[in-house]
Amino acid sequence: MSRAPAMTLRDYFHPPALAAGFTAVLIGYSSSAVIVFQAARAAGATPEQTGSWMIALGIGMGLTTLGLSWRYKMPIITAWSTPGAALLVTSLQGISLPEAIGAFIFSAILITASGISGWFERIMDRIPLSIAAAMLAGILFQFGVEVFRSFESQFGLVFVMFSVYLGAKVLSPRYAIPLVLIVGIAVSQFQGLLDFSGFGFTIGSLQWVRPEFSLQALIGVGIPLFIVTMASQNIPGVAVLRASGYQPPVSAAIGTTGIATLLLAPFGGFAINLAAITAAICAGPEAHEDPDKRYLAGLSNGVCYLLLGLFGATMAGLFAAFPSEFVLA
Repeated sequence: MSRAPAMTLRDYFHPPALAAGFTAVLIGYSSSAVIVFQAARAAGATPEQTGSWMIALGIGMGLTTLGLSWRYKMPIITAWSTPGAALLVTSLQGISLPEAIGAFIFSAILITASGISGWFERIMDRIPLSIAAAMLAGILFQFGVEVFRSFESQFGLVFVMFSVYLGAKVLSPRYAIPLVLIVGIAVSQFQGLLDFSGFGFTIGSLQWVRPEFSLQALIGVGIPLFIVTMASQNIPGVAVLRASGYQPPVSAAIGTTGIATLLLAPFGGFAINLAAITAAICAGPEAHEDPDKRYLAGLSNGVCYLLLGLFGATMAGLFAAFPSEFVLA
């Protein structure tokens, strides 16, 4: 039995895979970072503590994505829990920041136990592939519809990006996403749609908050955060990978995200979980023609997340410079 040729350094710099990883980060941050800011504000976090939340989440997502993608050689992408952040915006009223941190830790313990015990994987094994594919379609359908709605506000930008995508899919499918990304940035700049007023080089720091555990916060915040993260993020995340032809190590992945959340919760890392929408970008043929090498998109994604963790405020300002229609397209 012949062995596959060893990867060279050049192989790791595969443009479509690099672009897929970056695009996934761009979509993740630009579409939901504002919800995380709102959640931190609802918890009573100071601006410095809010920056710590973004740093902790960036480092957590970066390390878990890099570690899982490299270890299992598949694009296992992690993300913060956007539904969880939305839940925190409304459920943290009357809860102090230390109590909120205690609830994050409690939720992380439940997630870790779900992964280590294997019960979550046993549930996922009972979900047919057709159901998993339908879940993926349901997740992505709304985003596809939003692309056409964005024609109303920025017809020229979206039309050019859409046309480039259709043409590239015929002439050079491997480079369709990088070309759309480059052309979209160029058109946005030409039309004056890029706003870098909030962009500046700043380096934040992690801010430790001593956790406090109250029954009200554990029941009213910790348990709902656990349920929302597992149901709205981890289940679709596994479904995306399986629909793309992968058999992810479910228990190991869930356990890893749970431990990462447990370690980073005192700094504001409220919930790290498997990604769904951004994982679909990195697990598809646009990232790499060879399914066995699409983990390179995961590595690219992880590096971008780490950079965001180290320069959270700087990168948040950079992503905020792009118009929403560009992100949708």
